[in-house]
Amino acid sequence: MLKKEHKARINKVIDFIEKNIESSFSLDELASISNFSKFHFSRIFQEFTGETSFQLILRLRLEKAASLLVNSNESISEITYKCGFKSLSVFSKNFKKHFNESASSYRKKHKNSNLNKVDSTSNKNIEQPSIYICNETKTIKWKVNMKNNISVDIKELPNIPVIYIRHTGPYQGDAELFERLFSKLFAWAGPRGILDNDDFQTAIVYHDDVNVADKSKLRTSVCLTAYENTKVDGEVGKMTLEKGKYVVARFVLKADEFQGAWDWLMEQWFPSSGYQPKDKPCFELYPEEPEDGIFKVDICIPVRKS
Repeated sequence: MLKKEHKARINKVIDFIEKNIESSFSLDELASISNFSKFHFSRIFQEFTGETSFQLILRLRLEKAASLLVNSNESISEITYKCGFKSLSVFSKNFKKHFNESASSYRKKHKNSNLNKVDSTSNKNIEQPSIYICNETKTIKWKVNMKNNISVDIKELPNIPVIYIRHTGPYQGDAELFERLFSKLFAWAGPRGILDNDDFQTAIVYHDDVNVADKSKLRTSVCLTAYENTKVDGEVGKMTLEKGKYVVARFVLKADEFQGAWDWLMEQWFPSSGYQPKDKPCFELYPEEPEDGIFKVDICIPVRKS
């Protein structure tokens, strides 16, 4: 039980780092968030993550920078300071050491690679999404020809408080992993009355860009919506899915069709939408329980105008 509690405290620190990645951090500050002494914090953090806290901060900053290089048009200087580096020279040195190439070379190679991927998929007679105005809601909507898609909307989502259990490591295509994680979360939440609320929903948060991060260090959190004042213990933590503008794409999918839905959004919808993904975690929100292996899911990606 103590080990689970330690894991939850370390996750709380990582959540804080992720949310404030552009800021400076001190060991005292991070240890205070974990409620460990500095000595115990350093030891326990490395035990659970395989990295020191400052090695993790550097890695997350570099991975965020790499994602921005490919998915935004911001200059390398803008990205440098947005990711918490104090100078372009420090950023450049660390980026090259981590990715074995310069930031400008990385951007050129991977941005072109993404464009080629979009071009190749667009030659498959897939209809590009077209825009229309919904008279009833006075909002922009998209007509699409993707068989599993029900709707695509731009929405302002509120803060969504959740409790979670986190997994670090590979997860793509591993339906059994998610089943185990949710079973563990339900087993914790049930006796505490959290499942008695008829309005609860499940969610899965993806903290890292799968095209950039080391697969062994990918972080994902399986979540249940809960009240903000819910008390947690053991390895169960709590966080808030941040309010903001999102593309919310509803799909009806089998377990093996999720990757196709994500690919369609990134390769088909985004290039013709006038929006770009923001550098914040994406998540899947499940409005109802799956039935006969069929999932209704809202894929939620924070966006900004191109």
